[in-house]
Amino acid sequence: MRILISIIIGILAGFLARQIFKGRGFGLIVNLIVGIIGSLVGGWVFGLLGWHINGILGTLITSTIGAIIFLWIISLFRDNS
Repeated sequence: MRILISIIIGILAGFLARQIFKGRGFGLIVNLIVGIIGSLVGGWVFGLLGWHINGILGTLITSTIGAIIFLWIISLFRDNS
């Protein structure tokens, strides 16, 4: 059950980050990958800051913020021409 919840949170976090950061999504699988990476990035950043948010909503917020940071980093390396 925890894995299913993690997958759902990953998909939602990736979708939300894509909507906030760029305004369009890449699909379910890419949103899931972005959300999972976002969860790792968000957990790392929040840990550095000493912040700990618990629960499903806290995990979604942490993952979404991490995914936005991840998408921002990717945008720095993309060719904008």
